[in-house]
Amino acid sequence: MDKSITTADGLRLHLLHWPAAEPARGTVLIVHGLGEHSGRYAHVAAQLNLAGWHVLGYDHRGHGWSEGARGAVPDSEALLRDLAAVIDTCRSRLPTPLILLGHSMGGLVAARFVAAGLDAQRPTWWRDTDGLVLSSPALDPGMNAVQKLLLASIGPIAPDLALGNGLKPEWLSHEHSVVELYRNDSLVHDRITPRLVRFIVDGGRSVIDCAARWPLPTLLLYAGSDRCVAPRGSAAFAAAAPKAQVQARVFPAMFHEIFNEPGRGEVFALLTGWLAQREETVAKTRPDIRSRSRA
Repeated sequence: MDKSITTADGLRLHLLHWPAAEPARGTVLIVHGLGEHSGRYAHVAAQLNLAGWHVLGYDHRGHGWSEGARGAVPDSEALLRDLAAVIDTCRSRLPTPLILLGHSMGGLVAARFVAAGLDAQRPTWWRDTDGLVLSSPALDPGMNAVQKLLLASIGPIAPDLALGNGLKPEWLSHEHSVVELYRNDSLVHDRITPRLVRFIVDGGRSVIDCAARWPLPTLLLYAGSDRCVAPRGSAAFAAAAPKAQVQARVFPAMFHEIFNEPGRGEVFALLTGWLAQREETVAKTRPDIRSRSRA
């Protein structure tokens, strides 16, 4: 598989592919969080490979090895158009079903993408997918009064001004090794612009507002002791969503990165169990979309 794709506005997005043994169950597309990159999910991919899934990851524009100003977006739909381009690559090269797995800001991006399927006139970038997994999604960024005031005052006059995101590495995990690797990772950055903040704030509200009509089978796993995003956003989404569509589980003692926490074995067990059930359902109800890998 190619190591990059080019966006509609000419940026190169870096791709990572972790193949499973054939025949694979399908493909999981990882959508990473703010300031990080897809390379941090190699251990997640390894677990999914063992469970029979191909895994594809990509670095958002302005992140990791991808091109673009750090932590910036040109408009409110750029990250959604980028995800559509990556999905098109998945659909053409890797086996279905295709499951999105979004963490933190990536969870918001994936959820906002899925929610667009409810629009009376779907955006041109919307694509059908077969399932969604959300890991501590940024449905509520947990902004305080000062941060909200700064967004309201700076946003309109300097939407592309890159500022520190205020997130502390020690908020990610109880494990010291995870925190130190993050601190020393040259591909990690702490930049964010008011335009990107506005996308996160508005996108989270939009997702929660349409939770009652949620259109896609979804697994929501989130940290109860999260300081990077507010757990109340995930709780509100879970409370409003149809239980037949959204399976939710909170891990009360965990920090933000649930795949990097002590006790993550339980998280992976829930994830792979749900994925197996989803693959079986797709195979029974939509056999026409099954295909073998052409990667």
